[in-house]
Amino acid sequence: MADGDAVGDAGADLPRLPLREPLSDLVNTPASLQETVDALGRGQGPVAIDAERASGYRYSPRAYLVQLRREGSGTALIDPTEFDDLRPLDAAIGDTEWILHAATQDLPCLAELEMRPQRLFDTELAGRLLNLARVGLASLVQELLGYSLAKEHSAVDWSRRPLPEPWLEYAALDVEVLIELREVLGQRLEASGKLGWAQEEFDALRTFSGPGARLEPWRRVSGIHRARGRRSLAIIRELWLARNDIAAAADTSPSRILHDSAIMEAAIDVSTTARPVRSLPGMRSRNARRNLDRWAQAVAVALALPEDQLPTVTPRYEGPPPARGWPDRDPEAAARLAASREALRAIAADHDLPAENLLAPDYVRRLAWEPPSPLTPDAVAAVLLRLGARGWQITLTLPALTSALTALPPANNLG
Repeated sequence: MADGDAVGDAGADLPRLPLREPLSDLVNTPASLQETVDALGRGQGPVAIDAERASGYRYSPRAYLVQLRREGSGTALIDPTEFDDLRPLDAAIGDTEWILHAATQDLPCLAELEMRPQRLFDTELAGRLLNLARVGLASLVQELLGYSLAKEHSAVDWSRRPLPEPWLEYAALDVEVLIELREVLGQRLEASGKLGWAQEEFDALRTFSGPGARLEPWRRVSGIHRARGRRSLAIIRELWLARNDIAAAADTSPSRILHDSAIMEAAIDVSTTARPVRSLPGMRSRNARRNLDRWAQAVAVALALPEDQLPTVTPRYEGPPPARGWPDRDPEAAARLAASREALRAIAADHDLPAENLLAPDYVRRLAWEPPSPLTPDAVAAVLLRLGARGWQITLTLPALTSALTALPPANNLG
């Protein structure tokens, strides 16, 4: 589990969160899995669940460790690489509530193991709905439970075998207090009148399967803003595609195959000086040299492309273009967006919510760019439902949002 928040200095004065019982053996045989299934079935109450991936090391987002904790059954650490799937575990949990932190990170890899919740509680999302300043797991444990939580192994290679004992202890601690944390957050949500909102959010999360595919994922190469024209962009695209194919086949993080800086170096130098790819400094690393012929071939393809097959300077978008260009391209849409954002900020402040949790910014941009016609509350509500807005969000925002969508740009007074 990654923890995106920096923990405050006050955490240094708090007691370190301990394990409540000795670390259990790794579950990696059919017999030990059955014992775990039986134990969890005998437990009571919700189940705390976490998964560890090997981000930064592997191409695949699969889980390399699954941790579970339930009252009456203790903590189990399961090596999913030893099993085809974890359906028996999923069946044992049944309709028990799952407690996860940042559920969108773990639900896709758990679904690959045939584990899908029927009910869940996301402690990170609960913290966001409560408008807490920091919602990383370590921060919530520190603020709400009074413990410091070690995070020094959050970025290790979980595909490594055998897993060192300190890593396993770290992983066990990630589910150690999720049940208590859920209780505190649940009480705060109820006291603030937000528990119903949270339950709608959690229910919508149950079938989350990961972010949608990007139209042009190669444009995420770091430093791409330095590209010099369409030919340079073509080199970036072809090198990215070659790197992605190699990384997928080897199940290795793309950055370990060829760093973004090497792609950008090739895009800039080769497109302007025709310098051979093999002579570039970024191609001297051991991993880059292993595929020099592939990189040279990718660059050759990019250099040979006719003009009409070169990528455009402006990215393609699914949905509205970037809002920064709206004032010139469509002043009326820009006025609608500004008015909508201002109205939503006011509603969010009144209800002590982050604006992005009140209503997804993408929904607001889509409505402002192309509002329904005729512009009625029912039509706006229908668009929001189609986009995925929850009932509580529509109830809170519909009147103000409908009004804001009628905004016109200020008059251009030239004097």
